[in-house]
Amino acid sequence: MAKTLTKEKDLMGWLSQILIDAGIYDYRYPIKGCGIWLPYGFKIRENMLKIIRKHLDEKGHQEVLFPLLIPEYNLKKEAEHIAGFMSEVYWVTKGGDEELKVKHALRPTSETAIYPMYALWVRSHKDLPIKYYQVVNIFRYETKTTRPIIRVREVLTFKEAHTVHATKEEAEKQFKEAVEIYSKIFDELALPHLVLRRPDWDKFAGAVYTVAHDTIMPNGRRLQIGTVHYLGQNFSKAFDIKYLKPNGAHEYVYQLCYGISGRPVAAIVAIHSDERGLILPPNVAPIKAVIIPIYYKKEKEIVIKYCEKIKRTLEKNGITVETDYREEETPGSKFYYWEMKGVPIRIEIGIKEVKEKKATVQRRDTLTRVEVSWEELVSYIKKTLHNIQGNLKKRADEWMKSMIKETDSLEIARKEINNGYVIKTPWCGREECGKTIEEITDARVYGYKYGQEEAKGKCPICNQEASKIIYIGKTY
Repeated sequence: MAKTLTKEKDLMGWLSQILIDAGIYDYRYPIKGCGIWLPYGFKIRENMLKIIRKHLDEKGHQEVLFPLLIPEYNLKKEAEHIAGFMSEVYWVTKGGDEELKVKHALRPTSETAIYPMYALWVRSHKDLPIKYYQVVNIFRYETKTTRPIIRVREVLTFKEAHTVHATKEEAEKQFKEAVEIYSKIFDELALPHLVLRRPDWDKFAGAVYTVAHDTIMPNGRRLQIGTVHYLGQNFSKAFDIKYLKPNGAHEYVYQLCYGISGRPVAAIVAIHSDERGLILPPNVAPIKAVIIPIYYKKEKEIVIKYCEKIKRTLEKNGITVETDYREEETPGSKFYYWEMKGVPIRIEIGIKEVKEKKATVQRRDTLTRVEVSWEELVSYIKKTLHNIQGNLKKRADEWMKSMIKETDSLEIARKEINNGYVIKTPWCGREECGKTIEEITDARVYGYKYGQEEAKGKCPICNQEASKIIYIGKTY
């Protein structure tokens, strides 16, 4: 990895390079805004999707798979939604040499693909609720600056859930559950996050309201890593999704949608890693431990035999482990390689360890090394993986708290935002004041906390009593 690139001086340059060097993601594909998940990165993404699926499935969600193409007339049925996405839609206008009578959109998101089918499937209250999700690619002609994983034109393996409910109360209960699911997912990914309700001018097109999970990147910019949208009856009325109530009357359903892209992977890399390379939370690390033999030629056979014994023992206990027997590489270069890959635990085995029936173990997050006896090795590694996961979450949470400052002075706010901080400030709740705050600070209003946060002070624009505490800062 180029030593001139550091996340302190050039976060995006550093991130692009480490994604390639560590074998996660290559952004050099000849179409702008498109990249390739490489084998190591694909396994990280796969491990993340396992966590996502686990939490959704536990709460009664079922996985489905819808087509990529959406006919133009479906996309136009929800006017507010299509207005929000129209400038970003990719269109298919020909099939072979034949001009299509109806243009097909490559899904920018799937409301207009899924909801016409819900109108066919929902007949009575007995069909509800529906809690479906899918993991698919979505396409948006991103006109802003594209960035690896963070802002792309083809979002690979986007998870989107779409739920349908009989009443407003049931939908609102599901909304709270969805927010809680996402918080649990990001906790398990060791990602610090804020749960913020977006201001109305920044909510999802077609939603009644939106709550987002945001993390803060090392340069102080917000990265949206998950969103939950309460759609109310906006889409059910557009797509005529009604059910027969027990009393014989028909009612439009209430709906939600919520999504997570590959952005959490970029956040994990950016937030946890250091000048040596990746630091991966064990929950998503493709390899939990690597064994590196250190020997002179005459000791090779006995050292490797001991390494294989350790490998078999760890694998029997559910620990994914790799051995590095490359002859052309020195132990030092192997150390560098696996540290750059972010493997949580390194196990060093030399003739000393063989004779004493021990292993030298180093953890990637703190770089501390200890000698562990053979008898204690499995339990020690399991415990250490758990401790690494907790330590990464704790220090990331503490770091994010240090990046948030509170002030009611917009002059100070603008200065601190330019210094890389996120600002909390009082707000009266009026849109015109919120947009004026954005203009003065040259930043974005992220929103206000979902749940309770006491509002103190006065709005810096109109001097009225604050009804909310808003978070403002730069964003991707």
